[in-house]
Amino acid sequence: MTTNFKRQWRGFWQLADPKIWVASTVPMVCGAAMAYGLEGVFNIYWFLWCLAGIYLIEIGKNAINEFVDYESGVDRFIAPEKRTPFSGGKKTIVDGLLTVRETKVIAVVTMAGAAVIGLYIAMVREPMVLWVGLLGFLLAAFYSMPPFKLAYRGFGEFVVGFTFGPLVMGGTYLVQTHSLRLEVVPASLVLGFLIANVLLINQYPDYEADARGQKKNWVVRLGKQKAVGVYTALFVMAYVSLLPLIIFTGSPVWLLTFLSIPLARRAIAEAKKYYDDIPRLMEANVKTVQVYQLTGLMLAIAALI
Repeated sequence: MTTNFKRQWRGFWQLADPKIWVASTVPMVCGAAMAYGLEGVFNIYWFLWCLAGIYLIEIGKNAINEFVDYESGVDRFIAPEKRTPFSGGKKTIVDGLLTVRETKVIAVVTMAGAAVIGLYIAMVREPMVLWVGLLGFLLAAFYSMPPFKLAYRGFGEFVVGFTFGPLVMGGTYLVQTHSLRLEVVPASLVLGFLIANVLLINQYPDYEADARGQKKNWVVRLGKQKAVGVYTALFVMAYVSLLPLIIFTGSPVWLLTFLSIPLARRAIAEAKKYYDDIPRLMEANVKTVQVYQLTGLMLAIAALI
């Protein structure tokens, strides 16, 4: 029994994968920083409740994606030599740490927990956030689950960009200030384009397995070489999205976010050179995450200034 519990516990944390919670932490921190910078408001109590709810949705989404990808064969089709830290979901079922049934139980429990927290925030703090939370809940559930299976139909990149950009950042600002401001939109688009790019570059190691399992993301649809063009375009769109914010506020402080451009250029160069050489491409994977983190940090600092 102890051995079984240890296996399940290890499987749960591998599935939860706290290191990738940065995807949702960055837009939440930026949303809170903009609330304080523009309105002088920051409530730590509600910020922590939002963190808890979003983290639970992340775990639930991971669990749903894990059992759907396993049952579709996508995770099982990945050749051992193609496995990287950026490939094949969380590998909990494939590695025997969790069963399909256990993964489904985790999905139900964490998504239910997120729903309860969302209702609490909506009832006590800000009623309008109910619709933000409901949309986020549905997108997380149907990202992989039938009948929609958005990630399998080429909408995964859009869902991730929209969720971890405008939805999370705007929702955080709304909970903090009870309002929304126009400045939040371009700032959230910057993060949305960048996190979509993290997903895009992470699809390269899984290209063959995704194609075989009919997971038709952009890399599968376009092919590895052409998808590098989309990867480049998403970086460009992220930085261009910042221009309306600079013009609207009349403040050059937002140019701080451009400090990540050299890192983005190196990531693009490596993707163009090694798109079909997965071990060497991993540097581009790492740099894409770093661009997202650095840009988010600079965005938060600019908002506070």
